[in-house]
Amino acid sequence: MADDLSITRVRGCCPHDCPDTCATITEVRDGRAVNFYADNDHPLTQGWLCAKVRPYLERVYHPDRLLYPMRRVGPKGGDQWERISWEAAIGEITRRWQGIIAEYGAAAIQPYSYSGTLGLLQLGICNTRLWNRMGASGLERAICGAAAETVVETTLGARWAPDPADIVHSKLVILWGHNPASTAPHVMPLLRKAQKQGAYIVVIDPRRTLTSRSANEHIQPRPATDGALALGLMHVIFGEGLHDEAWLERHSLGWRELRERVAAFDPERVAAITGVPAETIVNLARRYATTKPALLKPADGLQRHGNGGQTFRALCCLPAVAGHYGVRGGGLAYSTGGYVRWDAEAVGHASACPPTPRTVNMNRLGAALMGEANDPPIKALYVFCSNPATIAPNAGLVAQGLQRDDLFTVVHELFLTDTARYADIVLPATSQLEHVDLHKAYGHRNLQYNHAAIPPLGECKSNWDVMRLLAAGMGYTEPWLHESAEEAIRGVLDATRAGNPRLAEVTLERLQAEGTVPLPFAGDDGVPFADGYFPTPSGKVELRCDRLAAEGIDPLPDYHVPAEFQTRAADELVLISGAAHHFVTSSMANQASLLAKEGTPFVEINPSDAASRGIADGETVVVENTRGWCQLRAVVTEDVPVGVAVAPKGFWGKLSPGGRNINWTTSDALADVAGQSTFHSNLVRVRRAELTPA
Repeated sequence: MADDLSITRVRGCCPHDCPDTCATITEVRDGRAVNFYADNDHPLTQGWLCAKVRPYLERVYHPDRLLYPMRRVGPKGGDQWERISWEAAIGEITRRWQGIIAEYGAAAIQPYSYSGTLGLLQLGICNTRLWNRMGASGLERAICGAAAETVVETTLGARWAPDPADIVHSKLVILWGHNPASTAPHVMPLLRKAQKQGAYIVVIDPRRTLTSRSANEHIQPRPATDGALALGLMHVIFGEGLHDEAWLERHSLGWRELRERVAAFDPERVAAITGVPAETIVNLARRYATTKPALLKPADGLQRHGNGGQTFRALCCLPAVAGHYGVRGGGLAYSTGGYVRWDAEAVGHASACPPTPRTVNMNRLGAALMGEANDPPIKALYVFCSNPATIAPNAGLVAQGLQRDDLFTVVHELFLTDTARYADIVLPATSQLEHVDLHKAYGHRNLQYNHAAIPPLGECKSNWDVMRLLAAGMGYTEPWLHESAEEAIRGVLDATRAGNPRLAEVTLERLQAEGTVPLPFAGDDGVPFADGYFPTPSGKVELRCDRLAAEGIDPLPDYHVPAEFQTRAADELVLISGAAHHFVTSSMANQASLLAKEGTPFVEINPSDAASRGIADGETVVVENTRGWCQLRAVVTEDVPVGVAVAPKGFWGKLSPGGRNINWTTSDALADVAGQSTFHSNLVRVRRAELTPA
C-alpha cells in the first residue's frame, strides 16, 4: 500500500529515566500525533517499546494536561486555581524572587529537579544556567545513583560499560539487584539469546521478580546484605586460589589488602548474615571465577541502603579479582554514561557566575524546608522534571514543608501532580513530542536527537523556553541565557567534541538528519579496559581507593549493618519500594490504562508474615512506622521471603487511599557515600486496616 502523503514521520527519543533510551517515530497528520512507535533501525530498540511508553499518546493528549498558567486562589493543596497569562506568571515569579533576593539573598531560592526528562537541554542546561547566574542554592541530586556513580568512577576511573549486544558473548551473567524485565526490557532478548547459547543466568534479589522466573538460579539474600555476599564470594575465590593473580599484579592497586579484608568473610559467617546457604556461596564463587567470560550486571536499587556505597564498591572489585575486566562478554555492566560527559562550562557557564552559596541534598528536602537549611531559610522553591511530594523520602515531612505559608512555590509540569497541588503558581510544560532535545543513554552507546513532532498544546512551554522567560524577567542579559534550543545544544556539543575524540564525526546536523548516531569504537576498544588501562590516578583498578580515604571513607570495601536495622523489633518487616512495572517512578502513574494494569497500590507480604498478623490476600492494610503510614492492598505471596515486604514506588498520593503513598514511611537518612538515598533501609509494621491512625 502506498504511503499516506498526509502523514509526516518524525524521529524522536524516549526521555525517561531508563537505560534503554529508545528511538521513536511519531506520525503526524495536520499537526496532531496520530501514531507513536519504535524505530526499527535503532540497535537496541529494534522496533518495540516497553509497556510504559507504548501508550505515550495517552500521556500527550491526556484530558488532565495542564494547558495554561495558573495561580492558586485557595489554601495550599486545596485545588483552587485561576487562569493567568504567561506575562502575569513570569512577572509575579520574578518580582517575588527579586524581593526574596533583596531580603535574604539568592541562596533562599531553591531549584528542585531530577529525571522527568534526561535530555541535555531540557534537563542538563536547565539545571544550571539560570540558577548559576542567579546565585541560587545548588541541589545535590543524590536520590538515585549517586553512590554507585561515585564508587564506579573512583574504582575504575570512568562509567564505561560494554555494549549491551556483548551480552550474547557471556557464558555467565549475574543480575544483581536488577530486574530488567521491568526496568531495562530491551536487555531481556539478549539474555535469552545468551541463555539459549549456553549462558548461565543468576539473579540475586530478595524478591522473586519477573526476571528471576526465567533465570537458571535465583539467590535471595536478606536486604542490605549484598555487600557481605560479595565479600564472601571474594573470600572463596582468594582462598581457593581462583583469583587472576597475574592480572591483579599488573592492573590493580590494593589487591593484597583486599584479600586481607575479605579473609574475615568466610562462607559460614556470610551465610549467617545473608541467609544464603554457605554451599550456595561457595558454588557461585567457583562458578564466577571459572566461567569465562562472566558479566556482572547490577542496578541502582542495591545502593539505596545505608551501606549502599560500600556494597557497590565490593561489586566493582569482583570482576577484577576473577579476571573478567577487559574481556568481551565480561566485566561490569553498570552504566555507559561516562563515554560522553558534556562540557560542564558550556552547559552551565559557572565561571561567569557567582559561586553556588550552598548545596541542599534532595533526599533531605522535607528537612531543608522545615528548617535544616536556615542560613538563609528556603523562601522559594522552583520544581520541574520532578514530583517530590510523591518521589522524595519522608514524604510527610515534604508535604509539611510545602504547606508553609511563607514558601513561594512554582511548579512547571504536564499535570497537577501531588507537588503541583501545593504550588502558588503552576506553569504548563511540553511533552517530549513538543520540544527538541539531545540525549545520551546510560544503557547503550548512542547519541539521539529528539525533534519536536507537534506544536505545543495550549500555552505549554518547554523547560528551556521558560528558563529564557525567567532570565529576561530577572533582567539577565547574558547571551547564553537567551539562545535558541538548537544554539544551546550546538554550543555544548561543539565544546564537548573538542575534548572527546569519540564525537569527532558527530555534528548537530548529522544528529538531526540521522536521529541515532553511534559512538565509534575501533577494534578491541569496544571492550572497556581491554588494554588493561583504567583512567584512575594510578592507571589501575583501585581496589584500595585513596581518594575515598581522603574523604573519610574506608578505602577498602566492607560490610556494616545499616543504622535503621540495628534496633529492629521482632514484628518489623524490611520494606523494599522498587520500581513499578508500568510507571517510571511517578511518570505515567496517572494514565488510566497503565493504572489498570499495575493495579491499586499494594504491598507484597510472605504468607507466614501475613498469617501471624491475621492478614488475608486482598485485604486493606496499614503500613506504618514513626515517620508515617499509608494504606495498601495486601498481596500474600511466596515471591517475598519471610521478614520482607515489597511495595512498588511511583503511585501518586492523590490517587491512593488516604492520599498517601509508600514514601510516607521511607527514610531521608543518607547512605555511606555521596549523600545517597536509603529508601530500602526501611523498617515498617503491617497490620489490618481496621482503624486508621490519626
